[in-house]
Amino acid sequence: MSGSQCELPAQVEKWSTKDVARWLTSEVQVDPTVADKFEKEDVCGEFLLTFEKKEILEMGIKHGPAVKIARYLERLKKKGEKCWGSESRMPCLVEKWTKEEVYEWLVKNNNPLAEQLLQEDISGDCLLCFGKKDFKDIGIKMGPAVHILKKLSELKEQMEPVLQPNMISDHQKVVVAKTHKKADSKKVIQNATQNISDSRPNSQMKLSKSEQVKDPVQQVALYRSTIQNTLEELAKEDLKKFQFFLQDKKNEKNVGIPWGKLENKDTLDTAKLLIDHYGDQALTVTRDVLVEINQNDLARRLEQNMVQLSQLTCCSKESESKREFNQGEKLKNLLTCGGNSLENFERFVVVTNKSSPEQVQHLQFLTKLQLLCVLDFDPNSNSPHGLCHTYKETRVANLHSPSQYHGPMKSVVSCLNLYDQTSWVFCNGRHDFQSDANKELDYTSWLKKSCKDVEQLVAFICNQLLPYGRGLIIFLLLSPVDTDNDPFFETYRSFLKHTEEQSIITICESASAYAKWKELIVEKFHIDIDPISVYELTLSQVNGTVMGLGPFSQSPAKLLPSSDSSAVVLKQKDEDLLTALDILCLNQCENVFEDESSQQFLKFRMQEEEEFYRGGKVKWWNFYFCDKDSKKIFVKRDKYRNVMEMIRSQNKHSRNACVLLNFFHHPGCGASTLAMHILWDLRNDFRCAVLKDTMLPKEEVADQIVHLMKLESGTPSPVLLLMDDLKETDSLYDLVNCIRKAVEDSANLNLDHSLNCKVIILNCVRSHSPKEQYKRDNSTLCQYITASLSTQEKEQFEKKLEELQETHEKPENFYTFMIMKSNFDQKYIKDLARNTLKNFAIDTEDAKLFAFLTLLNTYVPESGIALSLCEDFFRVKMTPHPEDCVLDTMKIYSNVLIVDRVEEYGGYKTLRILHHTIADACLEELEGGYSLMASDITLQMLHYDLFFSKSVVKDRLMVSIERMLIRRQRKKDGDEREPFSPLIDKIHQQQGGQTVREIFVKASSRYSQRASIPQALARYLYINERDFPEALKWAEKAKNIAENPYIVDTIGQVYKSNLRSNMDKEKQEVSHNPEDLHTNICLAVNGIKAFQRAQEQSDRDDNFQFPDDESGDFPRKSYNIFGHVGVLEMSFLVFEILAKLPFFEERHPMKKKYLQSFLNGSIPISSVHKDDNQVNNRYAEIIKDHEQFLVHLKPEVKKKFDFLNCYFTYTKGNSEFDTVNHKTVCDHFKKYVDLFCMEPEELKKVKDENPKLNLKLLIEDRKKYLEKTQADTFSGILQYLDRSAEEMEKIVECYVFLQQTVIQKQNIQVKINYILANVVLYLLNPKSNHLKSYQKLCDLLLEALQAVGHHHTCPDPYYLALLMFWPTQSEENSEIRTYIYAIRSSSRKHMSKLFYRRSTIAHLYLGRENGLKRLVSKPSLDKNFLTKMKRDFLAQLWWNGDIFKEKDISSRLVRVGGAIEQGEVFATYGSLKIPVHPARGKGIRSGCSTEKISFYLGFAINGPLAYDIQYEN
Repeated sequence: MSGSQCELPAQVEKWSTKDVARWLTSEVQVDPTVADKFEKEDVCGEFLLTFEKKEILEMGIKHGPAVKIARYLERLKKKGEKCWGSESRMPCLVEKWTKEEVYEWLVKNNNPLAEQLLQEDISGDCLLCFGKKDFKDIGIKMGPAVHILKKLSELKEQMEPVLQPNMISDHQKVVVAKTHKKADSKKVIQNATQNISDSRPNSQMKLSKSEQVKDPVQQVALYRSTIQNTLEELAKEDLKKFQFFLQDKKNEKNVGIPWGKLENKDTLDTAKLLIDHYGDQALTVTRDVLVEINQNDLARRLEQNMVQLSQLTCCSKESESKREFNQGEKLKNLLTCGGNSLENFERFVVVTNKSSPEQVQHLQFLTKLQLLCVLDFDPNSNSPHGLCHTYKETRVANLHSPSQYHGPMKSVVSCLNLYDQTSWVFCNGRHDFQSDANKELDYTSWLKKSCKDVEQLVAFICNQLLPYGRGLIIFLLLSPVDTDNDPFFETYRSFLKHTEEQSIITICESASAYAKWKELIVEKFHIDIDPISVYELTLSQVNGTVMGLGPFSQSPAKLLPSSDSSAVVLKQKDEDLLTALDILCLNQCENVFEDESSQQFLKFRMQEEEEFYRGGKVKWWNFYFCDKDSKKIFVKRDKYRNVMEMIRSQNKHSRNACVLLNFFHHPGCGASTLAMHILWDLRNDFRCAVLKDTMLPKEEVADQIVHLMKLESGTPSPVLLLMDDLKETDSLYDLVNCIRKAVEDSANLNLDHSLNCKVIILNCVRSHSPKEQYKRDNSTLCQYITASLSTQEKEQFEKKLEELQETHEKPENFYTFMIMKSNFDQKYIKDLARNTLKNFAIDTEDAKLFAFLTLLNTYVPESGIALSLCEDFFRVKMTPHPEDCVLDTMKIYSNVLIVDRVEEYGGYKTLRILHHTIADACLEELEGGYSLMASDITLQMLHYDLFFSKSVVKDRLMVSIERMLIRRQRKKDGDEREPFSPLIDKIHQQQGGQTVREIFVKASSRYSQRASIPQALARYLYINERDFPEALKWAEKAKNIAENPYIVDTIGQVYKSNLRSNMDKEKQEVSHNPEDLHTNICLAVNGIKAFQRAQEQSDRDDNFQFPDDESGDFPRKSYNIFGHVGVLEMSFLVFEILAKLPFFEERHPMKKKYLQSFLNGSIPISSVHKDDNQVNNRYAEIIKDHEQFLVHLKPEVKKKFDFLNCYFTYTKGNSEFDTVNHKTVCDHFKKYVDLFCMEPEELKKVKDENPKLNLKLLIEDRKKYLEKTQADTFSGILQYLDRSAEEMEKIVECYVFLQQTVIQKQNIQVKINYILANVVLYLLNPKSNHLKSYQKLCDLLLEALQAVGHHHTCPDPYYLALLMFWPTQSEENSEIRTYIYAIRSSSRKHMSKLFYRRSTIAHLYLGRENGLKRLVSKPSLDKNFLTKMKRDFLAQLWWNGDIFKEKDISSRLVRVGGAIEQGEVFATYGSLKIPVHPARGKGIRSGCSTEKISFYLGFAINGPLAYDIQYEN
């Protein structure tokens, strides 16, 4: 044993962990880091003796040292036997070889395993310990292992081999460089400098090849040492003189070293300044200055040393060109992962510092990279000739600051347009903005003020934005970094904290700048960056190399169609701006491959066709291949012709700026392919695009479409836009309106070219009943396609299969194609599923993942699991080819799997099942053949933490799982939705409520910040389980997460369902317990409070953010009236309960009258006649306790009816929920009429027989009639515009009577309603005997206006004033402006909530006649069209404004002349200007241009509206 070993205890069993570590370092002589691992793992002597090589490898120790330790352990166990490695049979120097020298020896012997042994840290002493089994353990086969051992044995017959480092190739240098130590560099420099220092004039410096210096850091240190030694020979005054002359020497940027930096500097500092400022020219500058100060002898010696240095640093022309060539290859490999296309990395991040104009001209390659962002430390970058300014000449960049990257990922991505456009982040000032916030900071100030923001930015980029393992960070070193006290260096430090060092590369053209940069990194982080750096190429060479790389998937110059069959170029910058659109070009796919007969193209074509026919999304390439080979078939569904004809017809005949065409289809029946094929075939006639970003604001999408329409052409071109299954119908209509407005408002469009100013939207709508939906819509603006083939289509599929059999292997495995060919045959699909699952084993990871995909693809269309998530699931590290890795792991199911690309968040790949019918069949097979139910799979998915941690791809999966649990589908027979998602409904039917609860409870823990899951569970519990206490608990939990109107409404629904359930139970019971009444009234009180709270929140939260869930349980972007409706429903349940009490029983007329009187507040409960018994008395006590609540119900209900009547009368319905709510309100009003407005027959007879009854009773009788006909309100009377004149005459009679009664003379509202009733009656029957004259009505209205003034609580009187007093061309009325301001003010104050996100309706329009004849009602206009078209289509014409283009409208209405001034619309009558609102949102052009216009005028409750605004010019 060695001396150090003797210090150890004699018995190994008694060694401590420190003794073991000391033995490893002193005796075994392994690296101290290896010994540290043993010490950290608490390996003492006793434990050490139990170790084998396997355990040592499991500690993370590489094979080289592991084998050596194992051999020494064997000797230790055998107590004194020598280790083979320590014998003298081998040359003693082999034992001292480093791993690099072992590598060199193997390379010299042409052994291909050299790199593999280097990676395992196999040094000479380790190699001597290796046996055949050790080589086998690291994957080396017997042949190469025996060869290495043979070569080792031969060494004992030879002298020590001479190892020459210069024999290693540049590629090998990259590998070896990873193990260089800083101490080795210092030793080389020290030896070389000593040689130079000792040399005398005329002497020749002799250097062996092993002493040559190639490392840039070593070279620069050598230069600096040489200059310092030379300057040391100068006297103090001569050194000062040298420094004085030096300041006039200019570098390549024409800048000298300032005297302030040189003054009082010693020789070492002066040498450093020379190297940093002049780089490779530092020695030459030193020599020239020495000559200038007459130090010729010293200059001559320096020149001789420069020659020797040239030899030392291998700077011959031949080696330089070779090095540059290899650096070029290295750059390609770093940017492409060893390929030839930049597509291998999804996104690049560039970090750069100050640049010069000369450098910027060679940085065009940045425009080719898929940049996520640029972190720029040059405050002048956006100035002329700056890098950012130059980049923006050809690409779009949004200029940001680091602080703008704070917040949730989704909002940051959306706000900054990340992934769609480059984000250029100024990290240390910006000189094109003059403010303190944009000043460049020194390091200390930057550290205090900006460093934190930049660190957060870096963390945000690495942890959330960069595609998982598919992003590259490039540090572009354009100016030297001399110290670690530099913001640029701090940013490098930040990136190292958040990503792997292999993901960061450095590009630098200055050897000296790179040398200093590397030195700083080695010193601070002990990282050798040479293998991941490019430092021997000029920027021009870098630029040329990168520009020569792929991608090759796009045509060189993209063309768009223009007027007169011409074409224009789509510039890259314009394409950058159109972030929402995937644009189809005229020459799409052309000239991408130089030779389309090459094997490369043929292979590419085969792959693309196979992917499509297997079930991949269709690409433009598929249509290109079809066009290139016209003899081959591309199957077109029969509906192709119908859809094509529909588009051409609308383009030719429609006068609309934007036309919406709906294409209803079954999922997976080829509708999207058909739609894209139509775009492809029409790309010469239209500028075609697919809407790829549905999250952008509709106004921005519209602007982009207009930009595409006008691009590079004086004449606009029509646009054909494809949208695929946009979920929000309201959003779709909003988008159409926005596009119309944008097209009409665009000031640069020539109105002479109006036929070309057209956008046609083809909207593919996924539907479970497309044919029925088509029938409900209008046939001229929609088409449908189903999952059923015609005879002709079947024949085409047969022919296509024959073609595929000639060109592809096993086309019968193209299952999506085969499913369609079989006419979606269920037996074929089930057999396919059964065969796929024949080796299914649920306990394996691949089977679990396949089951998850089966469930997802069954219930969530277009869903999938990201490949990176699949890698994590299988616990495999990031691989260069994740697609192959995952599919290989899923091998037994891969026949029905495909990888898709998702374009969101910069793009990533997901795994899914080929066709949703396969997923359906596989789920059925799992349930039937393997007893693996949908609920089991759901719970397993919810079990995995992996799926629920935050990241881009995981967030998308979380959304899919949530949608699967809560998304409800529309019922096939109407607009209502099913109560639960299809998955929950299925689980409920299969396994019942306990399993559903278990799933929701688990999901709520996964979605702890989402209220939608506990809300859905609450709904399930009160609807299906009737477990109201538990439902209330979960509804309250949802409210605690996010209190909003919809959650609070759910609480109300729980109480309402509980009350209804109690009532149903009581119907089955023979005897009744009075205490049930108390329970039920308490439920009603709590329920009404909840509904009122929900409505208050909805009314108050005008800027309420709609919950980001997938349930579809509520209307988006419109006023929410669910609270009002809930109060009505709850109140009528209470009325029903009271009507069943013995003394209020509605079947008995007098008892019903008692109930009316009690609820009207006419009599207290104590005055109600009832039988005196214990039950009735207890009922009376309970009612007494709740009397205040009960007597307030009737007036509250009446108020709700009046409010909702205004809502439905004055505003446009724009959601499916309006239809449902309107029906609910109407049904309850019938109950209201029956309870409060109907009289017993006996009382009717008495009134009929006694016409001279009390006046009060007669008034009450008229009021009840008006109330039950809903004619007691202004909005109710307006609804009679489409009723019969006879009904209206009865209403007028009632108001005549009320007008004549003394008591009612002061009732202004009666007078106002009377006037409106006359107007409506006149429009229904101008010859009616019940009418007042126009003049008398005007007089009555003036009286009413005099009484109410200009600040009445309702806009009703001012609405009448507009109708009656609207001026004519011959008769002006200046008071009309006063009424305009009054109606706007009143409606805004008292009806603003009604108009929230809804448009008002004009029931009356201005016609061509005079007096009341000039008023034209909307129902009378509709009559002209209802005989020609369906009501739905007519409503669409009104909605989009096209109705005013019809002759039947223009012949009856008058166009009013007017003007637009400062963005406001006015109707003009002589000198009178009357303010008018545009009817269609912002129906005027932007720009506030003063123009003359004309329009049709409609009268709405919030003022006059201008329709069909036309500019005179």
